[in-house]
Amino acid sequence: MNPKDLLRTSSYVIVAACISFRTSRLAAQAPPAPAQVANEAATYVDAANGSSAVDMVRRAVTSNRSLAAARLNVGRAQARVLQAELYPNPSLDLEHTTGRLTGAPDEHESSAGVSFPLELGGKRRSRIDVARAELDVVRAQFAERQRQLTNDVLSAFVEALASLRELDTTARLNELDTETGRYLETRVKEGDVAPLELQLLRVEIDRLRSRRELLRGRLDAAIVRLKALAGIAPEEQVRLREQFVAGNPLGYSTSVDEAVSHALGNRPDLAAARANERAAEASLRLARAQAIPDLTPFGRFSSSASAFDDTPVGKITDRSKSIGIGVSITLPVFNRNQGLRAEAAAAITQAQQERAYLETTVRAEVESAYRRLKTTEAALSIFESGVIERSTENLKTLRAAYQLGEYRITDLIAEQRRVVDAQREYTELLAEHYRAAVDLQLATGDLLTAGKGTTE
Repeated sequence: MNPKDLLRTSSYVIVAACISFRTSRLAAQAPPAPAQVANEAATYVDAANGSSAVDMVRRAVTSNRSLAAARLNVGRAQARVLQAELYPNPSLDLEHTTGRLTGAPDEHESSAGVSFPLELGGKRRSRIDVARAELDVVRAQFAERQRQLTNDVLSAFVEALASLRELDTTARLNELDTETGRYLETRVKEGDVAPLELQLLRVEIDRLRSRRELLRGRLDAAIVRLKALAGIAPEEQVRLREQFVAGNPLGYSTSVDEAVSHALGNRPDLAAARANERAAEASLRLARAQAIPDLTPFGRFSSSASAFDDTPVGKITDRSKSIGIGVSITLPVFNRNQGLRAEAAAAITQAQQERAYLETTVRAEVESAYRRLKTTEAALSIFESGVIERSTENLKTLRAAYQLGEYRITDLIAEQRRVVDAQREYTELLAEHYRAAVDLQLATGDLLTAGKGTTE
């Protein structure tokens, strides 16, 4: 044997010794048992009694503290309507004068008067119109807050479903690798394969275990966010009922023109913008009415007494009673509500501009969500038939061929990584498809049916 061959042989022996030492250490790191991997998804899923997306939305609508606080704004606006409907209060004036402190104890006068302001120019009607329009604004804003909460809940739910699906896929591959590892351990002990193949597989097993921990963290974070949004106590356990499926996950079937028309008539933020426009118009009418002076009729009854001492007949006491009526009117000389009328006119223009912009935005949101839904449907169809089925079948074939000794472990690991990447992309497509369906339904303002799950 020449020196070069001797050196090469010695290097192989050293490498084999290092691999054997590393293999013994890896074997000591007990991977998760198949039962543990299989039960991992059961921690988060309950097909019979778990929570669907619509369940979480309903829970959030009834238990979310922020939404409950926003609901109180409706009660406050209703109280303002009640206040606006009230008539102004009458005034009672009482007066008594005496001369006791000025040396005329017999001189005194008492009077009582009542005045009742009369609002002219339709002030009360305009004031009620403003309050009712503002109530409509608050109600629509509350519905919009509910729509946004629905969107937040469904976004967290989609994130949880995506993490759950990828976790399940990774756990299944991890389980298959663990079984293959046990098979390889036997073959290594029997001397049929090199320890290097077992080490390479162990690296892949640990890589998938690390990925599972990351995905479990994402899933836990999504569920924590779901609990916070739905008003669920932190110690209460939440299990999911739904899974991603192909097709239309929310059962929404309509054309884009019908969806746009529905959104323009049904979106709560648009309803709030239109109510705000009506409130601005009512405010202008109120400002004009307030420029008209009010009348305040009044009536007064007076009783007075006075005494005269230096008269030829002695002391004379004079008593008199009188009734007076009149009217008070404010003269609009300087203040004719010029500033308030100008401000109200500007508010109308502003509300009209905001409403027109929002209508354009709503139309764009609906069209965008509709196109995303259709494109993701097409992408899913291609991916399912051209990628998922073939890559899964390729992995099964290659795994079986590897056990027959036709391929190396590196070929199996490379193919498995391609499957993992394909499954990850497929999960992203499913999540995007679900989000597009959610966004389309929310964009049309369908709050009651938003979030309806695939297993409802």
